[in-house]
Amino acid sequence: MKKLVNAIDDVLTESLLGFGAAHPDIVTVSLDPKFVARSGAPAKGKVALISGGGSGHEPLHAGFVGTGMLDAACPGEVFTSPTPDQMVAAAEAVDGGKGVLFIVKNYSGDVMNFEMAAEMIGDDCATVLTNDDVAVEDSLYTQGRRGVAGTILVEKIVGAAAEQGADLARCKDLGDRVNAATGSMGIALTSCTVPAAGKPTFDVGGDEMEMGVGIHGEPGRRRVKLMAADDIAEEMVGAICESLTPKSGDGIMLMTNGMGGTPLMELYLMHHAAQKQCEDRGLRIARAVVGNYCTSLDMAGCSLTLTKVDDEMLSLWDAPVHTAALRWGL
Repeated sequence: MKKLVNAIDDVLTESLLGFGAAHPDIVTVSLDPKFVARSGAPAKGKVALISGGGSGHEPLHAGFVGTGMLDAACPGEVFTSPTPDQMVAAAEAVDGGKGVLFIVKNYSGDVMNFEMAAEMIGDDCATVLTNDDVAVEDSLYTQGRRGVAGTILVEKIVGAAAEQGADLARCKDLGDRVNAATGSMGIALTSCTVPAAGKPTFDVGGDEMEMGVGIHGEPGRRRVKLMAADDIAEEMVGAICESLTPKSGDGIMLMTNGMGGTPLMELYLMHHAAQKQCEDRGLRIARAVVGNYCTSLDMAGCSLTLTKVDDEMLSLWDAPVHTAALRWGL
């Protein structure tokens, strides 16, 4: 294993220190307990959005803390859920008096710990559970579909609504609606390597790929021989559309997301392949996003996310945002 690290036990702390030093105008970093908060928090008079999960998926979630998106993010150790005390401390730091909305990916540890935190906070708290992964209904980490890159679309759209003054009930309803309109699927060409493990999470042959992989390296639908990009896109878009059942003429947002070890040249090639598949089904690409947003350490591969969008969602997506990983209009 070759990693840019000092001591394995210090990877998360030193990464957070570097993140805070690189973006002091956007975030502040707490190390005890660990959370990243929006600079100048709390933002008075708005619902506070908090997300989090295991580290190793950067820029998710800390990279989306800032104006127009999250108010705080709670990072656990690599691929490990954050703890309730992190979530409660983050909520106390960013609660602007209009309540707290947790945005939680559907992984067992995340769900359990955010539920405990919500109980500790009390009535002025709500949760949106993201479960956009259409590859499998159950996995090593979940009961039901996994929450993956579609979480970013929920965070951005709901974040814009909160910034504009939406109350807690509307923010939750909007988050649930975006999640229900979203489907994702991922593939892996290689495994990722967790620093503490020091070896790949799974073995995949030089002529093989994992179809439907999870963001922790969980197995997907099946192991297959390496396919051409057009064929990969056809299966991924087909699986998502089978779940979402969009109609010809529907507007969609298409995200082509890198898993951490795939060059942008290949991601844009995959985006082109996915767009063709969408257009062949009569779908209109209303917005497009390409890049590394929800990664799996150094895994080579990508995921596709489709969201059936309406005018309100598009307006909120286009609203100003200023975070480390997304910024426009400010």
